[in-house]
Amino acid sequence: MTSVLAEEIGKRRAAILEDIARAAAKTGRDPAGVALMAVTKGQPAQTVAHGAEAGLVLFGENRVQEGSSKIERLRSAWPHLEWRLIGPLQTNKARTALQYFQVLESLDRERLATRLESVLAGEDPGRVWPVLLEVNVGGEATKSGVAVPDAPRLLEATLSCPHLSVRGLMAVPPFDEDPEASRPHFRALARLREELSARFGVALPELSMGMSHDYAVAVEEGATEVRVGTALFGARETRP
Repeated sequence: MTSVLAEEIGKRRAAILEDIARAAAKTGRDPAGVALMAVTKGQPAQTVAHGAEAGLVLFGENRVQEGSSKIERLRSAWPHLEWRLIGPLQTNKARTALQYFQVLESLDRERLATRLESVLAGEDPGRVWPVLLEVNVGGEATKSGVAVPDAPRLLEATLSCPHLSVRGLMAVPPFDEDPEASRPHFRALARLREELSARFGVALPELSMGMSHDYAVAVEEGATEVRVGTALFGARETRP
């Protein structure tokens, strides 16, 4: 029997998917090409379980310790869920991140790429870990992400790591209550992806951008994944 909270999350999920479909239609895109990530930072494991019950399968966590704790608690009951790390990763937590997350969306420096390559080569040489390069599109000093001018160098360094597979780009634009304020940043990220793909001759199929207040604009500008927390779960409750 579906819980009340799962039903509510399911309704919110359906509404978001409808928004995505409308936004995709504006530019002639197939909405099936846009993944909905449920961002569960600050939400307890039980809320994540309700989200899975409501049909969510892709989850994003900002912190290795918080995310790994939830994964441990949930993976026996929900083994099919995909977990992605979307927050800054310290090099000393690389091994733990590799153990729990299927994808890293926040690769932002060469030193981290080198560390991940070293761990994988030494401990799991048959594995290739998908990563996205996080780009600081707004040039904000308080945010992580590689600066736009330095993105080519980071991509080149990461491409030289045989155990890392660069799948695309991710960004968190400067916050503004007006979703339209994010549009230039989304457009810039999409343009950067095209430039990098052409320059290095590699496919970069993923474009992770857009959150609860501006995901529709992100889809209009080419997002292949939107990261939604509040619009699915409401305000954050507490760290588990």
